[in-house]
Amino acid sequence: MIMIRAIVRPEKADEVLAALMDAGYPAVTKYAVAGRGKQRGIKIGDVTYDEIPKTMLMSVVNEEDKDFVIQTIMDTARTSPNGAFGDGKIFVTEVEEVYTISSGTREDDTPAEEEVAS
Repeated sequence: MIMIRAIVRPEKADEVLAALMDAGYPAVTKYAVAGRGKQRGIKIGDVTYDEIPKTMLMSVVNEEDKDFVIQTIMDTARTSPNGAFGDGKIFVTEVEEVYTISSGTREDDTPAEEEVAS
């Protein structure tokens, strides 16, 4: 499995969530973050804003769905056909194990208690 973390502009977050839902990927965690990219913040007049508000969307998908989900996020989060500074980043990492807390099972439906006992 693959974890995809997308940092997007807050005004694009709901649009990205809707696109993922429509594409069949409803499981997403969303939270507000702040930071800066290569542009080191933004300067408006004499004021420099060092940390820009963003939204992070996190989802775990099967390996074979990775490219489709990434492309869906990129197409939806981009603010213009060619994109713009500050549109965001996508980070992809491997997920070793997934457990459901309520049932105690691994994502592959093997109960956690049986795994420990083996």
